[in-house]
Amino acid sequence: MPVNFAFDRANAEFPRGRAVTSLRKTPSVSIAEWTEVPTTQIGMPKSSMSSFVSRYKKDWDELEYLVTQGRKSIHRLSPADRERLDVLYRRTTVHLARASSLTRDQQLVGYLNGLTAAAHSLIYLPPRGRLFGDFVRFLTEGFGRVIARNWKQHTISAALVIGGAIIGYIAAVSDPLLAHAVWPPQDVRQPGSSREQLLGVLRAGREQEQGAKFLFASFLFQHNLKVGFLAMATGILASVPTVFLMLLNGMLLGGFVAIHHQAGVYSEMWAWILPHGITEIGAIILCGGVGLMLGQAVVHPGLRSQKEALLHAGREGGLICLGVAGMLIAAAIIESYVRQSHWSTATRLGFAAATGLFWILYIGHGAMRERAARRNEQDDRSETRNTAASP
Repeated sequence: MPVNFAFDRANAEFPRGRAVTSLRKTPSVSIAEWTEVPTTQIGMPKSSMSSFVSRYKKDWDELEYLVTQGRKSIHRLSPADRERLDVLYRRTTVHLARASSLTRDQQLVGYLNGLTAAAHSLIYLPPRGRLFGDFVRFLTEGFGRVIARNWKQHTISAALVIGGAIIGYIAAVSDPLLAHAVWPPQDVRQPGSSREQLLGVLRAGREQEQGAKFLFASFLFQHNLKVGFLAMATGILASVPTVFLMLLNGMLLGGFVAIHHQAGVYSEMWAWILPHGITEIGAIILCGGVGLMLGQAVVHPGLRSQKEALLHAGREGGLICLGVAGMLIAAAIIESYVRQSHWSTATRLGFAAATGLFWILYIGHGAMRERAARRNEQDDRSETRNTAASP
């Protein structure tokens, strides 16, 4: 026997601009009983009412099951269940509107009203203590999904970094003067350095104490965070500084590779930079993507007003910033403890490959989840239109 939830309007409150629906259980009434209501109580023929109930009974039962599970504990609902709950809630509100106009049966209308009110309370008024669950969901799929939603800007940012790296490498290889112009003069690894000098720098720091490595990790995190924040914040200036910063970071990377290749240092250089570089450079690319998002909101807001576009880009960028901060922390730890370790070159390259595979799978999973969510939303809109148009 299904559970019937009726909406208690007398206890409805609206604190802080958000409606709070108070629900109470009332005696259960099966859907089958409604089809037996005399035709005189219904504003449409009995056969049509029976068809209406039988057509959507499956959706109501599914929504009722999700509501029942969610009221016991919201953690019983998986992310897919919560998305389905939202879809069925919006679909059932359309059914409620149609039932209210087609029948005077208060049992049916009351059932649908209570069911939608109960679903509303789970979707828009989640219980306290949900912060940790949201944090876990953000780590497992939310960060990947927000990257996927803004993939165009991140792709452009990656292209700028790669393009800058190619320019920096070609410039450093083709002309020593250009190599010195590209590379910072305060760095000890200057163009023309010998193989022994470069290997000495690559192998330095392996004997440091753990405390020193921790301090080095803190320094690296602060430095990389400043670079990333600069790339994001300057996006408000039509993304011009962001484009310049992405190209500059790419040129520095290209110059670094050229200096080592010219001295005959190949595998050990890649084993030095890739373990932390994949995560660190990926985070910088995402920061550049956020800067491009802000610049697009200023220059080309589309159908939104400029203010609305900036608010939307800011919300999306804020979520990406949370993930980027985690990436930079991970990169700083790897750079301090893995790069400064006695691991062999093969082990370091294996670690770098595993890191790259992890990020590919992670972002790919987020993209699939985002695609599925959009498909469900489109199906729901189509179903809503069909329901509204059906007699």
